Amino acid sequence: MNEAKDLLIILIGSSLVSNVVLSQFLGLCPFLGVSRKVKTAAGMGTAVIFVITLASAVAGVIYKFVLTPLSIQYLQTIVFILVIAALVQFVEMFLKKAMPSLYEALGVYLPLITTNCAVLGVALTNVQKEYGILTGIVNGFATALGFTIAIIILAGLREKMEYNDVPEYFKGMPTVLLTAGLMAIAFCGFSGLL
Repeated sequence: MNEAKDLLIILIGSSLVSNVVLSQFLGLCPFLGVSRKVKTAAGMGTAVIFVITLASAVAGVIYKFVLTPLSIQYLQTIVFILVIAALVQFVEMFLKKAMPSLYEALGVYLPLITTNCAVLGVALTNVQKEYGILTGIVNGFATALGFTIAIIILAGLREKMEYNDVPEYFKGMPTVLLTAGLMAIAFCGFSGLL
């Protein structure tokens, strides 16, 4: 029962309280770049959930069963980068072969995930907090879910703001950055949950 409670706290904490984009500022490039439409934001969020969860599992297994027994933990960053890049490539090849329709929907977003620093950030956070494999997977899923929530909210706001009368010097990225900043302040309200 205690372990389930801890996993629930990690789930809420990683997705809302310590949102990877709005409080840790990781993954800002796809957050700002792919949030023009809700549909594309949802596609990116789905791909991020899949890849971060899978990367957390694989990185956790490699760290526990390869790096730690060989006492080469100092190579963790390099190994995790290679694992993430290879994982994204394997996922892309698998989807292209097994599920062409899903590949067409996510194909554009999968290569972007390789350069998303949130994926590496989750793997390193799992090691720093000494999470086990299951806890690391839950943390990865929750972090990716938080990313998805944030990018979909921003995309919805951007779609609505598209029709507003905004001063010329405020159009485009200044408004997006201001909106993201206000979202970060709003997400600070979740800190009272834990």
